[in-house]
Amino acid sequence: MSRYWIIAPLQSEPRELFDKVWKFDLDNNLVSIGWKELGDVSSMSRQQLLEAVASTYRKRPPQTKTLFSNMLWAFYHEIGPGDFIIARRGRKTLASVGRVTRLALYAVGRNPFCDHPNFLGVAWENPPREKSFAGIVFPMHTLSESSEEQFQTLLGGSTVQGIVPENREEIEDPSAFVLEKYLEEFIVSNFQTIFRRDLTIYKDEEGNEGQQYATEVGPIDILAFESSSKSFVIIELKKGRPSDQVMGQILRYMGWVKANLCRNNEGVKGLIICREPDPKLSYALQMTKGIDVKYYNVSFKLADTPPTS
Repeated sequence: MSRYWIIAPLQSEPRELFDKVWKFDLDNNLVSIGWKELGDVSSMSRQQLLEAVASTYRKRPPQTKTLFSNMLWAFYHEIGPGDFIIARRGRKTLASVGRVTRLALYAVGRNPFCDHPNFLGVAWENPPREKSFAGIVFPMHTLSESSEEQFQTLLGGSTVQGIVPENREEIEDPSAFVLEKYLEEFIVSNFQTIFRRDLTIYKDEEGNEGQQYATEVGPIDILAFESSSKSFVIIELKKGRPSDQVMGQILRYMGWVKANLCRNNEGVKGLIICREPDPKLSYALQMTKGIDVKYYNVSFKLADTPPTS
């Protein structure tokens, strides 16, 4: 069964350098990642890789070392021919979509425009190319796995060989799905006004902020921290999806945060934001501790005169 991956060929800035590296990748049906300091990790065992990363990046926090190891392990041992790849430019642009043609290999100096030594063979599609989104849709890490549903949503109607459009994410309320894609940006931009100062958007030791926070089980919509209870808070927008899907997703994220981010007995909470009550969701919440739900409303009016203060 094919898997779905998101890869950043290079940091999006400076743009001129990204363009040179990315053109080479497109012309040669490749994509590459860095970590040249580690040397050839292609034949290392998982334990050897962990030890190499820990030794090379001593000053990095433990979760970052684990993340580096997991990404490199996936690149060499989990991504295989037939898997689908999204190449991203920054966090708001889909550069291209392709399908893996051959396993990863170590090849120093292959791309003359950057020092990445780890390469993967990918047949890039045309289109889609350079598809931009209004808000952040991609996680910040170099490599992350995506679900087929997330992959289809990002394609948004574009056709890619081997993808069956009918397998798109199950959406019970399409209007809520569209609206809540933009609601996430609004919440992040007005976070302190909405949640007061007790709840803040999380920023890890690498400076990565909590919007679309990448994890091994998918990107969290918004990862926050509540100072009064010393708890991480996973915020997920329902986006018109079935309640069972949303509950399963937020529970996975809570488990990942508990295992990977909690260092000093912090708690973990969940918050689901949706437009209207869902009886199925209400029943599930009655039997689940630590997950709350809040509802939003949108008011839009046209008037002949401006509003009075």
